[in-house]
Amino acid sequence: MSLIIDCHGHYTVVPAAHDAWRESQKRAFEAGVPAPLYPDISDAEIRETIERNQLRLIRERGANMTVFSPRASAMAPHIGDENVAREWAQRCNDLIARVVDLFPDSFAGVCMLPQSPKTDLATSIAELERCVVELGFVGCNLNPDPGGGHFTHPPLTDPYWFPLYEKMVELDVPAMIHVSGSCNPAMHATGGYYIAADTIAFMQLLEGNLFAEFPTLRFIIPHGGGAVPYHWGRYRGLADMLDKPSLDEHLMNNIFFDTCVYHQPGIDLLARVIDTSNILFGSEMVGAVRGVDPTTGEYFDDTKRYIEALNISDTERHAIFEDNARRVYPRLDARLKRAGL
Repeated sequence: MSLIIDCHGHYTVVPAAHDAWRESQKRAFEAGVPAPLYPDISDAEIRETIERNQLRLIRERGANMTVFSPRASAMAPHIGDENVAREWAQRCNDLIARVVDLFPDSFAGVCMLPQSPKTDLATSIAELERCVVELGFVGCNLNPDPGGGHFTHPPLTDPYWFPLYEKMVELDVPAMIHVSGSCNPAMHATGGYYIAADTIAFMQLLEGNLFAEFPTLRFIIPHGGGAVPYHWGRYRGLADMLDKPSLDEHLMNNIFFDTCVYHQPGIDLLARVIDTSNILFGSEMVGAVRGVDPTTGEYFDDTKRYIEALNISDTERHAIFEDNARRVYPRLDARLKRAGL
């Protein structure tokens, strides 16, 4: 029987004191004074937020483990300066580490990075190493647009990013390409900005030759790959026009899509277009879409149901639910093996 590994979970319902401290941190920066001390949050508070939300739904929906990271919309590295971004990332990542310590059979940590827009990646590299080496995390979230909706950073194929990629390769961890909240009023965060950023990231990677430089680098593009699988012919054609190899050769040894697509026809198309070896089960719950679909009576983000309904082989389903995650996240695989799984 497969383990059901959800590659895309965020700590969206955090202890109130954590969010209150963030607001105080922002006010302190604006006032030009030091941030207050971080509050003492008890294990009991963390347990309550997890048991009433993610853990309850994991159990109700029949999953086993969630790859868990800080709330994406709150990463917001554009707020404050490098010091603000660094401390906020550390506080969020430390909270994830505490969740993993309290519920080691249900969660594996993934870190956010303090990608303050006006700095280089040295602080992010240090935080990645701290989280992987010291806290036992299995991956990171990489924001391709740290400015929050203006896309002023160089494309993901630019040498600007190479020091981070070198550290990812050294640590053998993947990155989920995930933007944060949108400070651009023209782009709704979850309905516009996220999907656009996923699509833009794929096209940036198509235009370059990043994986010739870093052949073991691995990216998960969430939300079903943005618009990409649904315009696969466009991207195959663009690869040809740009004199690139076929997408299978050029990108798909290194890029993976999750299943955060909230209706059956979308998942059906994803599995028809994209090889199942490139699809990881993900739900993003409790996250972007939390309600009940009136056409089915089931929660939109109960994506396990969609995978179970796919017309694919048991081997392919097992790959989506477990094998691909263990291959893309080798540190997670090693941890599971140590546990006899």
